[in-house]
Amino acid sequence: MNKTFFISILFLLISLVSLGQKPAKLSSNQIYEKIQKLNFLGTALYIAAHPDDENTRLISYLANHVKARTGYLSLTRGDGGQNLIGPEIRELLGVIRTQELLAARDIDGGEQFFTRANDFGYSKHPDETLAIWEKDKVLSDVVWAIRTFKPDVIINRFNHRTPGSTHGHHTTSAMLSVKAFDLVGDENQFSEQLKFTNVWQPKRLFFNTSSWFYRNSDDFENATKELSKVDVGVFYPLKGLSNNELASMASSQHLCQGFGRLTTRGSENEYLEFLKGDSLAVKNDIFSGIDTTWKRVEGGSEIGEILYKIEQNFDFVNPSNHLPKLLEAYQKVMLLKDNYWREIKQNQLLEIIEACAGLYLEVSAESSTAIPGEKISVNFELINRSQIPIMLTSIKSTLEDKTTFKGLDLKPNQRLNFKETIVIQTSNFTSPYWLKNEPTLGLYNVENQLLIGKPVTPREAKIEFNLVMNYIPITITKNIIRRYAESDKGEIYEPFEILPKVTTKLTEKVLIFSDSIPKKVAVEIRSATNYINGNVTLQVPQNWRIEPENHHFDILQKNDKQVVEFLVFPPKNQQEAMLKVVATIDEKEFDKELIEINYNHIPKQSVLLNSEAKIVRLNIEKTGNNIGYIKGAGDLIPESLRQIGYQVEEIMPSEITEVSLQKYDAIILGIRAYNLIDELKFKQKYLLDFVKNGGNLIVQYNTDRGVDVAAPFMLKLSNDRVTDESSEVLFLDETHPILNFPNKISQDDFKGWTQERGLYFPNSWGEEFTPIFSMNDKGETPKKGSLLVAKYGKGNYIYTGLSFFRELPSGVSGAYKLFANMLSLPKNLDQESTEKN
Repeated sequence: MNKTFFISILFLLISLVSLGQKPAKLSSNQIYEKIQKLNFLGTALYIAAHPDDENTRLISYLANHVKARTGYLSLTRGDGGQNLIGPEIRELLGVIRTQELLAARDIDGGEQFFTRANDFGYSKHPDETLAIWEKDKVLSDVVWAIRTFKPDVIINRFNHRTPGSTHGHHTTSAMLSVKAFDLVGDENQFSEQLKFTNVWQPKRLFFNTSSWFYRNSDDFENATKELSKVDVGVFYPLKGLSNNELASMASSQHLCQGFGRLTTRGSENEYLEFLKGDSLAVKNDIFSGIDTTWKRVEGGSEIGEILYKIEQNFDFVNPSNHLPKLLEAYQKVMLLKDNYWREIKQNQLLEIIEACAGLYLEVSAESSTAIPGEKISVNFELINRSQIPIMLTSIKSTLEDKTTFKGLDLKPNQRLNFKETIVIQTSNFTSPYWLKNEPTLGLYNVENQLLIGKPVTPREAKIEFNLVMNYIPITITKNIIRRYAESDKGEIYEPFEILPKVTTKLTEKVLIFSDSIPKKVAVEIRSATNYINGNVTLQVPQNWRIEPENHHFDILQKNDKQVVEFLVFPPKNQQEAMLKVVATIDEKEFDKELIEINYNHIPKQSVLLNSEAKIVRLNIEKTGNNIGYIKGAGDLIPESLRQIGYQVEEIMPSEITEVSLQKYDAIILGIRAYNLIDELKFKQKYLLDFVKNGGNLIVQYNTDRGVDVAAPFMLKLSNDRVTDESSEVLFLDETHPILNFPNKISQDDFKGWTQERGLYFPNSWGEEFTPIFSMNDKGETPKKGSLLVAKYGKGNYIYTGLSFFRELPSGVSGAYKLFANMLSLPKNLDQESTEKN
């Protein structure tokens, strides 16, 4: 096997294991590919609505085959979806999906951008989407992205001409892209942006059509005959991978959406419909007629003369032989008048120069966290693995605006280590910038124009290495990180975080008081430094009461925790409110909770949110006590039901037997359980026998993608959903026990729902089922499949697409009452209905 080929594959496999955490260490093959990209001066921007909407095949093709600077603008962070790998939803899910997108771009070679649009959930029409998103603000973000990224070509994933035929967010992304294409070059449009950027006019706009948009293959073939097409199945010998393999690996990073997939190989066409701009000089070349050479920029020709020769005569055995010429080109790039290309090519050249020199620069803190004002000790490691002379003249900390002069020669392959003390002179904490202010339903509140669109908060903790390489000064900047080892995991890299001195945490984010009895509420206090003490209290509305008024805390060691307990006394009447935690140290208040998200496929994330919980005084009755729960995609239903006094035990599918289910009064299947757990089809007999013998079985929603929920009677799932959380709900049989026992359900119980009514309702069912509700979005026919109940033997089979997985964790009172009624449903429905009448 070719040596460079083997090294390239080995690096790729290693990088996938520790994606986004370990620093890149480029092989000769990868350096050469970087030089090819350095010599292409063209930019493409792909636009869609959500994480996973992007066509990784086309993004990878443009970035790796064409060598264009390629970006993906996702209008949202996917906050409104479901999470298949953990309990995080809403804002925290958006944090995960942001990192998964970055992981995908690390593989396919693209860059990642966003707007401030908040994914409020499924939308059926762009009119609704644009109203909730505040159209002009999201449009301004699309314009901003185009003006700053400056693409020559823009490609839309969705069709702007078909509103109402797909997710409203999808069509809206294309509509805004088409609108922005006409506005970005007009200095009178969103002129406030021109303080930070300038106008730009892309050359062309395309629609990347797909067979998804057509009824059958014949329609698709006829529609694409005259369109531009590219074969995205090209093979990359330097990688040992085809483009579609690379794309599959990229899309597989969307693990919280269940996108792990097999790689594919072979010829595969993508089709592009020309929408606007300059006509194509060559049908299947979207950059045709656009100068993508160094001649594009004033002063670029002489740079190109140097860099094209390096590309043509690249030394794979010893890339450092190219350093003198690379440094010469770097000096010339620094003189370019074109700010856009100067910055891009400067950064690309620095990465190549660093790799060719085998230059390793690392700044590792002794802890992964610090607080403002703290002095931290950091370890520096530098090594020059080339023969070219390199001197470290000085280092500069961006945290304290301090330069330390060194004047140290980096001798070939001789490691240089030293320590420095750095003071954290910033009051900014490490946390996603878009979550710092309270958002609206449709928009994140970001005040700093320069942050809008960035995937993550720029790191403040950096070190600038001022070097002289072959007598030419260069500066390379590195983030401070923490590198350490664990015996069972090996070498670990973690981001360095700046955190508040103290954070607090309430174990429960929603506290349900089903009667007037007070509850113990535990507050966990976590210190981010040594030797702190202060007081912590709970803030509640006047008609609530806490004992004691406050607790003193005294924590000696960093990262240690102390737990204190309060008694919270609810009011007599039903009410919803917020409970807030405030810790006070030396008269300074701290009101944030630290949430750490740590999955193997993305870097560890630290998120600071308000330390608070929703408190609900709920007049609720229930029968039964022991509930079995079979986990599906993951939700907080078990924790929520424990709040109102149920004993909930998780059931492993492998442990389901006729005998094991007998101890439960009711069994709940988590969302998408049949979609995710193949073993359930072998256990369905026992679940139905449980119902037949007198139990209640509640099956929550599953998607309609070829799944069989194995109901006792005919039941057909569909895509029917009601996305308006305030839509009218009609009771089809007001005497039905599920609306009356043990809690009387009224229209008030459908107030305050969040994000949606429900999703994937059945649209056809056997006569044995009784539909309970009718509901629909504006302009649509009534949907009656949100809650279906069937008598089966002595028990009840209940199927529901209502979004309890969102409503219970949000503390929606009516959702709790309705769920308690489902669990309490009498065995003899006819008898109970007669008694109520």
